[in-house]
Formats: sequence, structure tokens, C-alpha cells
Amino acid sequence: MEPMQQHPSRSTPTEHRWPSVVALVVALALYAALPNDFLGSQRFVVVVFGVALLVPLVVTNPHRLTRRSSFTKWISIALVCGLVVANQLTIVLLIIALAVDGVDDAHGLLLAAVQVWVANVIAFALLYWELDRGGPVTRTMTARVDLPAADLRFPQDVDDDAVTEVAARSSVVRDWMPRFVDYFYTALSTSMAFSATDAMPLSPRFKLLMALQAFGGFVILALVIARSVSILG
Repeated sequence: MEPMQQHPSRSTPTEHRWPSVVALVVALALYAALPNDFLGSQRFVVVVFGVALLVPLVVTNPHRLTRRSSFTKWISIALVCGLVVANQLTIVLLIIALAVDGVDDAHGLLLAAVQVWVANVIAFALLYWELDRGGPVTRTMTARVDLPAADLRFPQDVDDDAVTEVAARSSVVRDWMPRFVDYFYTALSTSMAFSATDAMPLSPRFKLLMALQAFGGFVILALVIARSVSILG
């Protein structure tokens, strides 16, 4: 598969592959390290599934995201959706362990909660990154007039009429496009504030996704972590 040619109207650099790969590896490592009492051998199914799907994605775009095909795009989206679903099921298992099984291993429960919370942030960051404006390849390679409608509005998208030093980083002046780190920060702040902070959701699907992420973060904080601290006390 030959690299795509960036449209002449675009000046934004193409995106590196490694930030998303590192984040995904961290999420899978967290699953592998979960205590056996809270998630048994099922966690390794998630890890193997993630690694198996990660291989063709890295082979297609080993350094910079300049190649695109419907096959790799849907594999990537399927991988991230699987990780999001698996993480929501893990949250349910933690709640069952807490409310039904009466688990009193505070240290194990707290460790599992932190691991699941971090993995949840990474999973949603990857999902936002894969879906918004057609994905990472389309965002930097395609003419803006041909981009799909945005799912998120970042501050840089509306800063072109601000003071000079702020406008210099705007989408209009600099051809700015969100990178993985921007979606990671959005996912992180959503999990901590339980609402949109940096980027505002524009589409119904992203409003629902951010609501699901915020709810999951709230459940982990309010029930699992709070219960762990209570047991420790």
C-alpha cells in the first residue's frame, strides 16, 4: 500500500504512530496485571485480541500515519471498541465483587480500580482519535472541505479571532489538527470532571460516548475506590 499524497491545501504535519501504540500497550499491560481475584483468565483474551489486531495496524503505518484503507480502518475501530466494551464489563465485575461477593481485599480492589480507570481513559482516547473527522490519516491528508463533520470542537477551532499569540495556534491560521495527545487529554479530563472540559462534543454519538465514559469514571471513583479507602480505614 503506497502512502497517500497530502492535499496541496494542507500544511499540518502527519501524525506519528507511536503515541497511540504506547497508550494501547499500556492499557493491555494493565489488563494483564489485574489481580486474579477480580478478573481471571478472561483478561488475557483481551490482551491477545489487542496484540493480534495491533500487528497489521503497525505494519501498515509503522512510523507516520500516511496510509489508509477501509480494512485497516475498521480493524482499528473494532480493536478500540472491543477494548471499551471489555473495560465496561470489567467495571461491572468490580461492582459485583464489591456489592455481591463482599470482597474485603482493599489493596487488591484499589489496585484493580486504578488500573481499570487508567485503561478506560486510554480506551476512550483511542476511540475519539479513531472516529473524529474521519480518523488520523484523513484529518491530516485530506482537504478540509472534504473532511467529515467534526465530532469534537477544540479551542483551536475557534481561536482565529483571538489575540495574535493565541490565534497563531488556531486551525485557520496554522492548519491545526488534533493529535492523539489532544484526545488523551480530553478523555482524561472527562474522567476526572465527569463532563466535557477541553473539547465539546458536537455529534450525538460523541455525547453518548462521553456520557458513558464519565459515568464509568464516576462509578469507579464513588463506589470502588471509596469502598477500598473505607476498608483500609
